[in-house]
Amino acid sequence: MEILSFLAQGLGVALTPTNFMLAVFGCIAGTVVGALPGLGPVNGVAILIPLAFTLGLEPASAIILLACVYYGCMYGGRISSIMLNIPGDEPAMMTCLDGHPMARKGKASEALAISAIASFVGATLATIGLTLFAPLLVKIAIHFGPAEYFALYILAFATIGGVTGANPAKTLMAAAFGLALGTVGLDPVSGTARYTFGVFHLFDGFHPIVAIVGLFAISEILVYLEQQHSAAGPMVPVHRAYAKFSEIAATFG
Repeated sequence: MEILSFLAQGLGVALTPTNFMLAVFGCIAGTVVGALPGLGPVNGVAILIPLAFTLGLEPASAIILLACVYYGCMYGGRISSIMLNIPGDEPAMMTCLDGHPMARKGKASEALAISAIASFVGATLATIGLTLFAPLLVKIAIHFGPAEYFALYILAFATIGGVTGANPAKTLMAAAFGLALGTVGLDPVSGTARYTFGVFHLFDGFHPIVAIVGLFAISEILVYLEQQHSAAGPMVPVHRAYAKFSEIAATFG
């Protein structure tokens, strides 16, 4: 019950007029920054940290602003995924599978609305769950060993198999290529340089966002230039700027 009392106290602080306006501003600014491919939530918060110092905010107000910037960036990454098929960050990669095909059919507004609702619901449940179950998760995390990490890797490969399209060989090649890129850099256990070839800039490895932007953005530009006059055709204009409740409810099965 102590946690619930703290949550109620924090909610009262967050709903003050000043903090509420900072939250709205942070969400808008984060969405704008997150829509730029390659930045992501972490870089978005880092870019807007000086704003908190410039405004001379109290610690609680500054944390509210930066937290809203973070969640705004999380949603902003879906905008480029849906409209351009270029994920703004790692979690937005899966949005490309359904969001961009909807945008090409003139349902970009529905895709953006459903993505916004999913982001809000997911972030709310995740925050509440983390707050309530963080002590239990800490006790479980300290017992994680090689076997548990291996099971997580198996889950990752099983997930890759679940999204495999009509060409499984291409999916396996992409997964192998991603593993090869992930081995570049310093070994976190022994500190040994792997596949750096003496290049100092490769010691940190390949950043996931840089790899995603390079693979998705450049390939999407080349595909667009190749198919702009093909049967794929241009994107259908948006026919309405909202999503029906039945369409949103259908996403929950």
